Amino acid sequence: MAIVITDECINCGACEPECPNTAIYEGADDWRYKDGTSLSGKIILPDGTEVDAEDAQNPISDEIYYIVPGKCTECKGFHDEPQCAAVCPVDCCVPDDNHVEDEETLLARQAFLHNE
Repeated sequence: MAIVITDECINCGACEPECPNTAIYEGADDWRYKDGTSLSGKIILPDGTEVDAEDAQNPISDEIYYIVPGKCTECKGFHDEPQCAAVCPVDCCVPDDNHVEDEETLLARQAFLHNE
């Protein structure tokens, strides 16, 4: 399951540098698959979609920090717990019920993002 940042976010930014996949972005900022990963050029995502890892993608939120579900691994393969949730001073980094995934899927995503 990916992590989501709720609207209780105070925009402190503590979570952003903690993400090993660079899946967290400031509200209104574009994001890219290549950010913080080994991906570059044309790639085929695990769901079969072809994208350019270097193309800017539309922000998920214009107001608060957000997490890109397709880049979130809940820190599997890096840490024992999601680092965003560990450092959040208002506990607004929570499991995303809209993106429920098992550990195997999260570890496969981590390997995909970092070419392991």
